[in-house]
Amino acid sequence: MKTPDQHLILLPGLQLFFDKAALSFDQIPAERKMALEEISAYIKTKNKAQQKVQLTFICTHNSRRSHISQLMAQAAAVYYGVDNVYCYSGGTEVTAFNENAVQALQQIGFEVIAKDATSNPVYEVVFAANASKMMAFSKLYTHEENPQKEYGAVLTCSSADASCPIVQGADARFKLPYEDPKLSDGTPKQNEVYLERSKQIGIEMLYIFSKVK
Repeated sequence: MKTPDQHLILLPGLQLFFDKAALSFDQIPAERKMALEEISAYIKTKNKAQQKVQLTFICTHNSRRSHISQLMAQAAAVYYGVDNVYCYSGGTEVTAFNENAVQALQQIGFEVIAKDATSNPVYEVVFAANASKMMAFSKLYTHEENPQKEYGAVLTCSSADASCPIVQGADARFKLPYEDPKLSDGTPKQNEVYLERSKQIGIEMLYIFSKVK
């Protein structure tokens, strides 16, 4: 995919979401900001060394939080014009990119389109009008499409954190757990919870990159 940079133009809905999210950093608890700033420092170190920034977001099933984090982080890098950033996701098991997570991202402003009807469909994701499509599907974090070395591993759930005391090939490891929106599946609050979690992740990914520039 094309290197994200300041010349990319975010889709209108996503631009509006980030404009509002950038005013919401006061919602992030101080302790949480410290964890986010560790990731910012990693990115700045890579930039200073003129190395590409590779972030792999890892959750057990690579179905919800890791995908949302990957896509939000990639778009947030563009929003702040942080170049040479490549975001990935994976799991310790393979399932599927959850449809509720897909719908929440669509509601926020991403274009997410399923390209097949298999049990683990491949989705095309667009976040900027002039950017290459990102391909999203559930996979192991060690999948060949993900970096095998010199990447920052961001653990987005506690179970993946426990399963991966050492993340193969990573040169840094960050704990950034989010409450699983899966807990709301089949309830009247399902859509609300998925949207809320997606917005939380978006604000925090934006905060990370706001500290890089």
